[in-house]
Amino acid sequence: MGLLDDLKARVGPAKDRVSGLAHQHEDTIRHGLDRAARTVDQRTKGRYSDRIRTGTDKAKDAVDRLAHRNDPGPGAGGAATPPAGPPTS
Repeated sequence: MGLLDDLKARVGPAKDRVSGLAHQHEDTIRHGLDRAARTVDQRTKGRYSDRIRTGTDKAKDAVDRLAHRNDPGPGAGGAATPPAGPPTS
């Protein structure tokens, strides 16, 4: 077993636990991000408002992906068609 395989085996359970915690505390995390962004924006006197908003939005998207990574996506449930193979002609 190589070094990367060993590392993946050790990180797997931690990723699942972090995902569960993010799902459980998603609202609290989002509220904390908003509060931190508001504080930084006030301390910088609004000079970096656009950048702060962009960073906050990206962080919220990352939390959403992490919290919902095990949820089935849209179209799940067997209704999706399999991808088309190469043309037969």
